[in-house]
Amino acid sequence: MKVLLVGGGGREHAIATAVVKSSRVDKLYCAPGNAGISELAECVGIGVMEFDALVAFAKEKEIDFVIVAPDDPLVAGAVDAFEAAGIKTFGPRANAAILEGSKAFSKDLMKKYNIPTAAYENFDNAEDALAYLETAKMPIVLKADGLALGKGVLICNTLEEAKAGVKEIMLDKHFGSAGNRMVIEEFMTGREVSVLTFVDGKTIKTMTSAQDHKRAGDGDTGLNTGGMGTFSPSPFYTPEVDEFCKANIYQKTVDAMASEGREFKGVIFFGLMLTPDGPKVLEYNARFGDPETQVVLPRMKNDIIDVFEACIDGTLDKIDLEFEDNAAVCVVLASEGYPLSYEKGLPISGLDSFKDKDDYFVFHAGTKLSEDGKVLTNGGRVLGVTALGSDLKQARANAYKATEWISFDNKYMRHDIGKAIDEA
Repeated sequence: MKVLLVGGGGREHAIATAVVKSSRVDKLYCAPGNAGISELAECVGIGVMEFDALVAFAKEKEIDFVIVAPDDPLVAGAVDAFEAAGIKTFGPRANAAILEGSKAFSKDLMKKYNIPTAAYENFDNAEDALAYLETAKMPIVLKADGLALGKGVLICNTLEEAKAGVKEIMLDKHFGSAGNRMVIEEFMTGREVSVLTFVDGKTIKTMTSAQDHKRAGDGDTGLNTGGMGTFSPSPFYTPEVDEFCKANIYQKTVDAMASEGREFKGVIFFGLMLTPDGPKVLEYNARFGDPETQVVLPRMKNDIIDVFEACIDGTLDKIDLEFEDNAAVCVVLASEGYPLSYEKGLPISGLDSFKDKDDYFVFHAGTKLSEDGKVLTNGGRVLGVTALGSDLKQARANAYKATEWISFDNKYMRHDIGKAIDEA
C-alpha cells in the first residue's frame, strides 16, 4: 500500500521508522518531513495545515492510507478532510481531538465522569482569574486552554508569580489565542508517567509506559520545553498503578468521549501524576507524544499498520499488543538557547555512526538538507538519540555514549535523562 505520513518532527521520524518495517507498505510519503525522514520516505513540501493541498496530493498519488501525527492538524480537522475525500486515515476527528485542543473541555469531561484529576477552575477573563488567585493555595498551576506547543503551562510558587502568569497568558497573549481561556488548577506532587494508548472508539490498549523530562536544564531547572528526553518503561508504573488506571481512568475516558458523541479513534496519550492519593490525570494528548514515541515504538513488536487499521475498523480487541522485554532511553540534542532563541542552519556531523546499528537510533526533530545534501540544524530540538538496553541503566549508558558520536555548533543536552531510575 501507499502511505502518507503528515508531520515533520522526531515523533514522525519514529513513526516512519515503524511504518517502513511493515510488509504491507510499498511506498511512504511524508509531508513535509525532514532530513532524517527523507532517508525512509519521499518528502513533499506541503505544510501540515494545508489540508486542500494534502488531500489533492493524496488523490494524485492514489494514497491508500494516511497517518496524521501532529496536534494542530488533528484539532483543526485534518482527519475529517481526508475522510471526506474517501481516504482511510489514522487519527481522531476534530470533535474528538478537542480532548487535547481544549484543556477546559478535558477538565470538565473528567469532572463529569469522575476521572481522577487535580481540582481546577476555568476562566474566560483575567479579572476573574486574578480575583480567584487571591484566595488560592500556592504553588498553583496555570494552563493556557488551547494548543501551545507543549509550553502553555506555568507552575507558580507565589501569588506574585501567579498574577504575572495570568498577565502573560491572558493579557499579553504569550501563547497567542491558546490563552483566550485559562485553567487554574491545584499543584500536584508525585512522579510523572506517560502512557500512550491505542483506541478504536470502544476498546483501549495500553502501550508500554514512559517518562518525559520537560525542563530545559539539569535537575529539572529552567523553562518548560517540548521535552528534553525520555525513558521507557517507567519503573514507577507498577502493576498496581496499571490496574488502578485501567479501572478508573483509561476505559472511563474512552466511554466518556463516546457518551459525549465524540467517538475517539487513534492514540490517547495519558499524562499521569502518581500522587500520594493515587494516580491522577495531568493532561490528555490526542496523538503520540514527543519524545515518548521515540522510546515506545522501537520496543513494539507488532506491525504498526495492522494496529492502526484495527483502530479505524473497530477491531482493536483482536490485536495482542506486544513489546520487547527491554528498555529505551532518548536524549534530545538541542540548540543552545532553546526554547527561547537559537541559531539554525548549522552543519551536523556523525549521523553515519548510527547506520547498521539495531539498538541505536537518531530521530531527526529539527533538521533540513542543504542544497548540496548536507544535514543542517533547523529547530530548537534538533535530534533525539535513542538507545536500547537490557534494562534502563544499560539503555541510559548506551544513549549517552551515542550522543558523543554527533557534533554541531551550540549542541546542548541535559545530562540527567533517566537519572530517576537510580531511585527506583
